[in-house]
Amino acid sequence: MSGAEAPDALENRDSRRPLWVVPHEVPAIVPLPSRSTEPRWVGVYRWAAVGGDLLAAMLGVSIALLTRFGYHVGSSYLVVSSLLPIAWVVVVALSKGYDPRFFGAGPDEFRSLLRAGVGLTAAVAMTSYATKAEIARGFVVLAIPVMVLAALLLRYALRKDLHRHRVRGRCMHRVLVVGRSGPAATLCEHLESRPTDGFRVVATSRPRGDDNPDSMGDGGTGPLQPDELDESDILAAADRHAVEVVAVATDPELAGQSLRRLSWALEQRGVELIVSPGIIEVAGPRISVRPVAGLSLLHLERPSVSGGPHLMKAVFDRVVALGIILLLSPLLIGLALAVKLTSAGPMLFRQQRVGRAGAEFTMLKFRSMYVDAEQRLSDLYALSDGNGVIFKMRNDPRMTPLGRWIRRFSLDELPQLFNVLRGEMSLVGPRPPLAEEVALYAADDSRRMLVKPGMTGLWQVSGRSDLSWDESVRLDLRYVDNWSMTLDLLILWKTVRAVIYGAGAY
Repeated sequence: MSGAEAPDALENRDSRRPLWVVPHEVPAIVPLPSRSTEPRWVGVYRWAAVGGDLLAAMLGVSIALLTRFGYHVGSSYLVVSSLLPIAWVVVVALSKGYDPRFFGAGPDEFRSLLRAGVGLTAAVAMTSYATKAEIARGFVVLAIPVMVLAALLLRYALRKDLHRHRVRGRCMHRVLVVGRSGPAATLCEHLESRPTDGFRVVATSRPRGDDNPDSMGDGGTGPLQPDELDESDILAAADRHAVEVVAVATDPELAGQSLRRLSWALEQRGVELIVSPGIIEVAGPRISVRPVAGLSLLHLERPSVSGGPHLMKAVFDRVVALGIILLLSPLLIGLALAVKLTSAGPMLFRQQRVGRAGAEFTMLKFRSMYVDAEQRLSDLYALSDGNGVIFKMRNDPRMTPLGRWIRRFSLDELPQLFNVLRGEMSLVGPRPPLAEEVALYAADDSRRMLVKPGMTGLWQVSGRSDLSWDESVRLDLRYVDNWSMTLDLLILWKTVRAVIYGAGAY
């Protein structure tokens, strides 16, 4: 079906067949993009990324030249230094570092730069060997790592600037969501929950009668039953709303050859197609497509909760915890003395928590409350600002003046480093629960205890005490199902920012 015929398809089809097209409110500040050209912001971002990569390359080359040769640089190295920035941009482009699909998506953008760094190193080594050129190893070893590091920092700054624009409603991809009401609503909620990802749903398409099976058709012949999703109606809706992305929610009737034809038609229009597999809270690395008997089947890897990776995690936890203890030992001693001198009672607060596989352990914290805090707890339950399971108060009268300050920056949790050294906790993991909290767990909630509890986790960098109970459980289960060392490092990085700002800490 041609693009010219598409707009009339919705009105001319039989009343039992067409889709409902439900527009979403779109702020006036977002202009409709041209279907024949990419949005202006994509070009601006791409050129800014290229400029940043050139700047990073020149910085790396300059530092390497000055460090290796000082101010006495040979003509051959001047030629190499002139070609290296161009080679860097080419290698980044080959690694899809300028692909609009990945703009604003941190892991993909950063991975492309890291791949480019490895590729450029290999290219320089092979070129040097093939041409028998004498290129100093010290120059290459210094230039390329500095280049990659500078490019990562500049791309991070560019990505954060794009996120600021997206939070204001700019630089967004217009999306048409296709599917039945339940899956489509879920997909819409997920796409719009994070504006920094750049998706704005402008319309949803679903079979007439899907939401209201008792509604009457135009001919008044009886109730409409949900019908199969039709390619021509989807294309008509895509043309009408000038979308850049069509997102298909899980639907068994729009699959196989139908989905293939739809992808071909959208490709001719320059519209991207994305398909939700219906598997939520599962990270990309656990999902792969495997050809079996001529079919492309979605394979879901089992989450890693034991074995070699977790042995590496245990070693990493203990080494880093010991390093932090040695580095912060003056601060730990100072905080311990401050707690002892500013209020009566012990320096440390000890509390029984539930760890991996239900094993209980004594968790350590600097005491931030008066010694009678536990006795006064029953009188304050009605004033809880918590989430129904965990008791929290923004202005807890049991807290000492010093305790309020050390909680603001999570300094009271530093003694848990010794729990990490003893193997009872991890640096990153689910929140360590109390025994009475575990007693209230639903069947799915107990899955949180497949791994060790952590000093920080997804709950720590996503709102902490401001989260509802369901949100806390969802984040902990997401961590358990998708654990990796990369995820741990990312959470540790984000924890620093969360601690500095003190969001949700009380």
